[in-house]
Amino acid sequence: MTAPRATMRIQFHAGFTFADMLPQLEHLRALGISHLYASPILKARAGSMHGYDMVDPAEVNPELGGEDALRALSEALRARGMGLIVDIVPNHMAVGGHENRWWLDVLANGRNSAFAAVFDIDWASPVPGLRGKVLVPFLGRPYGEALAAGEIRLAGGEAGLPIALRHFDHLFPLRPEDAETVRGAGPAAYDPATPDGRGRLHALLERQHYRLAWWRTANDMINWRRFFDVSELAGLRIEDAGVFEATHETLLRLYAEGVVDGFRIDHVDGLADPEAYCRRLRRRLAGLDPQRPPQAGAGPAYLVVEKILAPGEQLPRGWGTDGTSGYDFMNEVSLLLHAPSGEAPLDALWREICGDGRDFAAIEGQARGELLERNFGASFEALCRAVALLLQADPAHRDHGMASLRRALRGVLVCFRRYRTYEAGESVALDDAIARATASAHPADRDLIRLVGEILRDRDVPARRRRRAALRKFRQLSVSLAAKAGEDTAFYRYGRILSRVDVGFDPGRLAAGDAFHEAAKQRLATYPAALLATATHDHKRGEDLRARLAVLSEAPALWAGIVRSALAGTEAAAGGVSRADRATLFQMIVGGWPLAEGPLSEAERRGFADRLKAWQVKALREAKQRSSWESPDAAYEAAAAACIDRILDGASPVGLALAVAAQRIAPAGAVNGLAQCLLKLTAPGVPDIYQGCDLWDFSFVDPDNRRPVDWARRKACFAPGEPPARHLGTWRDGRAKQALIGSVLAARAGCPDVFAAGRYDPLAAEGDRHRHVLAFARSFRGRIAVTVVPREVFAMLPDGGGPSFAAGTWDGTSVAMGGPATGVLRNVCDGRRFTGPPFNLDELLREFPVALLVNW
Repeated sequence: MTAPRATMRIQFHAGFTFADMLPQLEHLRALGISHLYASPILKARAGSMHGYDMVDPAEVNPELGGEDALRALSEALRARGMGLIVDIVPNHMAVGGHENRWWLDVLANGRNSAFAAVFDIDWASPVPGLRGKVLVPFLGRPYGEALAAGEIRLAGGEAGLPIALRHFDHLFPLRPEDAETVRGAGPAAYDPATPDGRGRLHALLERQHYRLAWWRTANDMINWRRFFDVSELAGLRIEDAGVFEATHETLLRLYAEGVVDGFRIDHVDGLADPEAYCRRLRRRLAGLDPQRPPQAGAGPAYLVVEKILAPGEQLPRGWGTDGTSGYDFMNEVSLLLHAPSGEAPLDALWREICGDGRDFAAIEGQARGELLERNFGASFEALCRAVALLLQADPAHRDHGMASLRRALRGVLVCFRRYRTYEAGESVALDDAIARATASAHPADRDLIRLVGEILRDRDVPARRRRRAALRKFRQLSVSLAAKAGEDTAFYRYGRILSRVDVGFDPGRLAAGDAFHEAAKQRLATYPAALLATATHDHKRGEDLRARLAVLSEAPALWAGIVRSALAGTEAAAGGVSRADRATLFQMIVGGWPLAEGPLSEAERRGFADRLKAWQVKALREAKQRSSWESPDAAYEAAAAACIDRILDGASPVGLALAVAAQRIAPAGAVNGLAQCLLKLTAPGVPDIYQGCDLWDFSFVDPDNRRPVDWARRKACFAPGEPPARHLGTWRDGRAKQALIGSVLAARAGCPDVFAAGRYDPLAAEGDRHRHVLAFARSFRGRIAVTVVPREVFAMLPDGGGPSFAAGTWDGTSVAMGGPATGVLRNVCDGRRFTGPPFNLDELLREFPVALLVNW
């Protein structure tokens, strides 16, 4: 099969199944979508809203309709000339509860289980009482209290049911030999209501292959790898060939049978060896290509990875993938939309608000240190032990103690700025981390930090097997630490401008417009079929909310006045809610304010307030300053919710001022949103549209960004063939954006080679407004497409108007092209024809604020 032309990401769950998608396929086809891109399809925990908590890789999720419904969906897609890409989760499975039969077998049989090698378990843990056992940290209170309260009980035995221990919804099977003993004695002998029964129950538990524990013990004692710090998700040893085959058997079969056409690999950084995994998967898929039915195409499979790239980092070559799932593009277009001139005043405003002069890197570094001790203590100790074994094996280094080794490794991890290292010889990120850790360390620790760097760089280190184990632990810990300290902590502590705080972003960078062209050319040269995303199921803020907030970087003085006034207006009734928390709330209100012509109705206001409250609770708990998931501060959260109610009560001067601010920047935000959309549709790569984002997307962090999609409205809005300029007068309803997607994807289908393989040439603008436009040409064998988008347009739009430019706004600025004239080009956005170059922007952008010119 050929690479997708455009994908739409769909979130499946029990409330929206494969069958529910069938009536929407004709709309997707008409919109120009070539491939449906599905959330995980394998059996997940009952009631899962996302599918990443898989419990059985051998079965298509029955809550989604099972394999028959999946096949029906695939056949319906195939009948429309469309394909299916599936999200897969090789890093972890859901455990706890009672649904994962592989995990339950490990609990029953320990190291002798047929599935013992599936999970990344340290059976030789030095933690007292854990050697040869699995820590099971699912009790709601300390073990002794749970036992005395009768919360751990024997169940089963009747009607041939197996006898097992239960703790609410959690099932803990017994060793086979103990099950027979208990059956003979009868469950009453282990009744925790009596001292004797409780004693026998405790003795029974002590004999098991697991140790029941309070959930809070996991961070310090857990002896198996988790997904980040989530004890309900156990890491898989996918590097083992047998584990790979067992977990991928169903997926590979579905590919061979032509049901699916490709995969998006979730959290590739969490794997022990991402390169080896991707290459193995590619080989297996290639070997199945001859088996695929003719109507499905012979392959190759489409294969992308979820990968967070640090500034300057490239996806390693040679993995056999088609690129990333698009967070890098999301960051690139975001940097383009922000004004560099706003950086200094926004910095100053944030320091004034929170009284903290540190930059984002320092805030993230502090979070790394906190979480390394608090959330990843057990993983950190395992790393320290692995490195200590290496040092002990070398007489030259055996005298380094554990305390100094902990300090050295802690310094490196806190200073490491990428998610992980990869192949031997990669040293840029490590060199930087070692240098910064050394500079900030006590002089007595500096030599050991350098030695740790040599171990992690694989330079002349003996004991290769031990070194590989240590390096694997470092890499997998660095991934978890980077994600939790950055995306799930520091991102909620740093509020300079929230449009630059999202997955895959570096919030410390505000703008880098000139970098867009270089990134596009690099992608074309390396991964021309990579996905391009501007919204995902994991984003912190919707694509059009970010586009609107980016306008604040163009008007920092205006925003500073609004914030200062709003802080003063809420001070008396703030209820102790901090200035920083209120200031970030103000941004969310302005960024997410619904696009209504007049004041919000009472129902709209209540709905908006409820969504903000849900976001606020998550933001406070992720920041881990005034509240947290482990220790929620109900009083502070209630005060924050009350603050939202007061602001949005309909008569609040602060609320009214924020509403006015939202309306004032909304037109420029809409121009940004349309520019972002067109860039995604025409830059090198495959555009990915997140469900519902064909209209405006002002969603908040999950679960808000996973709300049900109003498909009926979207189908009613769309009229294939209508140019987007026809809907600019009613731009608030989002039809202009939807029509832009439909029109550009139709043009893309008319000449796909231009966008799949065509040259990418940046185009220069000439005139007084040249800094406010970005343009490029894609060309292939005489066919050409010219993309033109404006940037930093807040001051260029008429106050109180919409997202359109008044006559003369561009003051004669034009876009030029090298070489001879291109002939007659059609503007896809309004249907008009132009001859050039040059292309005068006053004329080109007269009917619609962005343009795509094509000669077919």
